[in-house]
Amino acid sequence: MASFKPTKIQVYPKLGEKVTQDTLYWKNYKAPVQIKEFGAVTSIDFSPVTPHNFAVTAFTRIHIYGPFSQEPVKSFTRFKDTAYCGRFRSDGQLLVAGCEDSVVRLFDVSGKVALRLFKGHTKAVHLTDFTSDRYQILTGSDDYTCRLWDIPNATELTTYTEHADYIRCGVTSKLNRDLFITGSYDHTVKLFDARVEKSVITMDHGQPVESVLLYPSEGLLVSAGGRHVKVWDLLKGGQPLVSLKNHHKTVTSLALSSNGQRLLSASLDRHVKVYNTTNYKVVHNFDYAASILSLGLAPDDASIVVGMTNSILSIKHRKNQEDSKEVAGQQRRRPSYRVFVKGKNYVPKQDDYLVSKPVKEHLAKYDKQLQRFNVSKALDTALGTYIRFRKPEITVAVIKELDRRGTLKNALAGRDERGLSQLLNFIIGNLVDARFTPVLVTAAEMILDIYQSVIGQSPVVDRQLLRLQDLVKREIEFQKDLLEVLGMLDTMFASSLPRKEVPCSGIGRSNGLTQGEPSTSKPQLQVT
Repeated sequence: MASFKPTKIQVYPKLGEKVTQDTLYWKNYKAPVQIKEFGAVTSIDFSPVTPHNFAVTAFTRIHIYGPFSQEPVKSFTRFKDTAYCGRFRSDGQLLVAGCEDSVVRLFDVSGKVALRLFKGHTKAVHLTDFTSDRYQILTGSDDYTCRLWDIPNATELTTYTEHADYIRCGVTSKLNRDLFITGSYDHTVKLFDARVEKSVITMDHGQPVESVLLYPSEGLLVSAGGRHVKVWDLLKGGQPLVSLKNHHKTVTSLALSSNGQRLLSASLDRHVKVYNTTNYKVVHNFDYAASILSLGLAPDDASIVVGMTNSILSIKHRKNQEDSKEVAGQQRRRPSYRVFVKGKNYVPKQDDYLVSKPVKEHLAKYDKQLQRFNVSKALDTALGTYIRFRKPEITVAVIKELDRRGTLKNALAGRDERGLSQLLNFIIGNLVDARFTPVLVTAAEMILDIYQSVIGQSPVVDRQLLRLQDLVKREIEFQKDLLEVLGMLDTMFASSLPRKEVPCSGIGRSNGLTQGEPSTSKPQLQVT
């Protein structure tokens, strides 16, 4: 007796993710390290100097973490209310932060107590940053003002009152100590020059501005607010270059890769998107468990740090070559001496006979029923919930095998209302799939032949048959429209192709006669 052959499941091509250099680069991170903070993480800032520690602002504290530490190496807790926007100075020795109590505090990274307190704002301060000369501080507040402060004297230098709503973000120029940019909830981004009493460039973002970013050359500016990320050309007076709308919710933070060729945006939709700064197309996407409030990217892209609304700080470290070698070493066990002598690597000689052990095949449940000729139970097994929804190709393969055996009509017959309804649901859901149409059309025709005598007895089955009828009608109309479009395209292509003349040797072009042969046609009369 011949051995039973399991049902052959056809493998259909899948449209997988296109693997690019960006995909390989941005996926080369370890599993994230998650740290629970005391509140929502509103700001992340990396120190410009090695070892590139990063400051995390959450609730009433600012924690400084090392590159690979899971516990803070330094904490600043002398805030009376919620702290905002902890920023490092360019030498990494000082840290400035705003607060809900309107006081700006300056800390020494190696100390604990605030070195300076800057008082003058009347509401919460959400923006703080150092100027490039290291001796001044920029602040922006909910009192609609942005101010410049002198660090040595702890005095206020200038106040700007041009914004008409909360100032929530800003950045200072790293090339010119007098230039700085602020973004406000009044939908505007303004470029200020400390040598002038008012702003020099105003850009309308169109949404409350949550974050701004300067390119290293400082010729381009990026602003984020609402669902939009916009790029502006400062060298052309703030001319808009491109507007990106790839997020579903408000964009909260921006970051730039180490080489300046990739732009990252984080949003409340739990995604971080990576853009190519050449064409501003999305080249990669990160997913997180909660809405993202802050984003930080370490120098050389060594780690990605994300702060979320659920008080979780997520840190992803880049894999290095040593880690890859260790993983490869763990996966590949060192073979014993016998393996080297005569094991898996042993190459047989020409006269050797290879004796292989028979491999026992484990049949699927539907194949076991087919082996026992229980065709109805085999079809019921293939119509299981998981197989029906996740792997419909298995169900279709079983139906095709039953049809090949000539027992499909027996498997479809004798079903109650629930079983027939389940079968019709599967056919309706997959009939118009080009991969399954030839098999399911045959099954649908058999169902109509078998159960035509009981139509009208079950309202559930009747509704499904009407759905099947409407589905087939719509698909036929679509196919007709498609054929008409194909005919139009064929006509267009045929008319656009250049015509080629076929040369005929010895045949005249005018009358088709051989040269020298007299014409027998009568001359035409011309009527004047």
